[in-house]
Amino acid sequence: MNNKPIDVARLGTIRCVVAPEPRTTPEGETRRDREGNPLWITGLSVRQAEGRRTDVVHVVTSGQPQGLTEGSEVRVTNLWANDWAVDGRNGTTYRADALSPMSGTGSGPASASSTAGPRGKSAGGDS
Repeated sequence: MNNKPIDVARLGTIRCVVAPEPRTTPEGETRRDREGNPLWITGLSVRQAEGRRTDVVHVVTSGQPQGLTEGSEVRVTNLWANDWAVDGRNGTTYRADALSPMSGTGSGPASASSTAGPRGKSAGGDS
């Protein structure tokens, strides 16, 4: 399945709703990326730039995002979506190069780096 880049500048306000946690297997083992770095998962609410609709997505990063607290506005760098299907189940996994708190008042949408490149497969499906 293909990785798809997401233009976060078009998403509107992004806030942390579940603080970063280690991403684990069903057996409780910490999941790791291809380089051996631990994976972290963070719940983000995304309010569309126009309208009242809000969605919650769980974004995986390599390494622990620093300085994020529940309710804080978040800057997302290089967000990618990957659709998956395993044993009759399917979903979408979201990955980002980095998550960080917005600096200053956080009055604008989160920005993305313009140097997004192709991403490898994530280390497993949703858990």
